[in-house]
Amino acid sequence: MEQIRNVSEQTEDVLEKVSRPLKPYIPWMARTLLVSTFIEDAVRIVVQWQNQLYFLQAYRGFPWGLSHMFLFLNVVTMLVCSGLAIGRRNTEYAVGGLFAVIVLQGFAYGLIFDLKFFIRNLSVVGGLLMLLAEGLLARRRNVFAGLPSISDEDKSKYVLLGGRILLVLLFVSFVFSGEFTLTRLLVSAVGGLSCLMVAVGFKAKYSAIVLVAILSVFNLMVNNWWSIDFNPTHRDFVKYDFFQTLSIMGGFLLLVNVGPGGFSVDEKKKNF
Repeated sequence: MEQIRNVSEQTEDVLEKVSRPLKPYIPWMARTLLVSTFIEDAVRIVVQWQNQLYFLQAYRGFPWGLSHMFLFLNVVTMLVCSGLAIGRRNTEYAVGGLFAVIVLQGFAYGLIFDLKFFIRNLSVVGGLLMLLAEGLLARRRNVFAGLPSISDEDKSKYVLLGGRILLVLLFVSFVFSGEFTLTRLLVSAVGGLSCLMVAVGFKAKYSAIVLVAILSVFNLMVNNWWSIDFNPTHRDFVKYDFFQTLSIMGGFLLLVNVGPGGFSVDEKKKNF
């Protein structure tokens, strides 16, 4: 046990040294990555406007006019709420708007019962919950010249707990998809342990950094949409997965920034 503790402390020291130069930029990077999938989706709808209209009208039964309004409201909501999120303004409204987009698009495009879509979007919702918790904690610090607001503090505990649990679902789906190789088994073991530590809030910040590193490599190797030019439809799907993974990485970086919250092993250890 002593050797394991020493290795753990050495690993934490290395991660601390690596992340220290980036600390001032982590909040901005995290929020930008989190909303990247919504910005990309808004741009794609505008660029493929006619194709999007045709799909909604021909395959989803949207009447003319309603399909135009649906797409227009989606684009405006995603861009406005993404801007609010990056600028840390009206965070609750930004999170609510982006959550509404996820739900409405799931039903409108008939993907709500697709397991892969469902799990990935639950992870994105987990990232949005981390963003909401960051906003609640920032508001708590600003109330009455720093005096804490009990209601915001209590809310943030529950929001952070839900965010941590939902964030790790993407990696769980990765573990059980595809064929197993030795490399995949090792990555799954390290990532699975890190996911468990994030979920229970034990060494959560360092575990989140490990998961960001794993997802970064995975995203570049598997979701390399820029190398696909023979099938535009497949390219769009891979691109969608790429930006969704970026968003989930943003959620983990927000966890690094705000911490795991009151309902966590890390927080309980401080009380003893």
